[in-house]
Parts: sequence; C-alpha cells; structure tokens
Amino acid sequence: QVQVVESGGGLVQAGGSLKLSCAASGHTFSNYGMGWFRRTPGKEREFVAAITGSGGTTLYEDSVKGRFTISRDNAKNAVSLQMNSLKPEDTAVYYCAARRAYALASNVYAYDYWGQGTQVTVSS
Repeated sequence: QVQVVESGGGLVQAGGSLKLSCAASGHTFSNYGMGWFRRTPGKEREFVAAITGSGGTTLYEDSVKGRFTISRDNAKNAVSLQMNSLKPEDTAVYYCAARRAYALASNVYAYDYWGQGTQVTVSS
C-alpha cells in the first residue's frame, strides 16, 4: 500500500511564499507520476501541478504558471511545491497524489493514492 503525506501548509499574507512537501512510501518512487491538487469549499478538487517519474517534465494549471514550481527528489521519495506570489484565491486544501504511471496527468481520476491534505490560507 502506498502512503502519501503532505506537510508545510499554513497562513501567509498575499505576495508571500510557502513550500509544501510530500513524502511517499511503499513503492518504487521513481516509477510514479506525482501531482498536486487543491480544493476549496463547494468546489471539486482541481489540478495544480504534475511531474513525471524522472522529474524531467512538469505541467501546471494556467493560474499558477510562473508562480508555483513542482519538483521531486527520488532519492528521498519526496515531492515539493514551491508557491510564490501567493494570492487569496490560492487559499485551499492542497493534496499530494501519486499515480501508477510514469507520465504526466491533470485528471484527478488518473491518480491512485492521495494524502490527507494540508491547509493553505492566504490573507489579503
């Protein structure tokens, strides 16, 4: 069974930065594509960013391009999301997810394992 655990959420002022981390265990990490999603009250979980198993290719949702950076360290079984220039509309619960495939995916149904989520709140 794969376990995914997020950390690093918190409260930050608009324009500030946060770095989310995700630790994964129970599998050959480099074989798994990883992604970050977020959910706000009353909305469906939405795609934020994804990275291939090797870390060589990334994909971002349009509203976070140029502000967020996804990266991974396969030696540490970890993936992170560096979030800069945060906006109040970035406030959400952020989820890390793993999929049993190497390639990128932005569809929530493409992912097999999910963390419990970490709250990010951006104040104006």
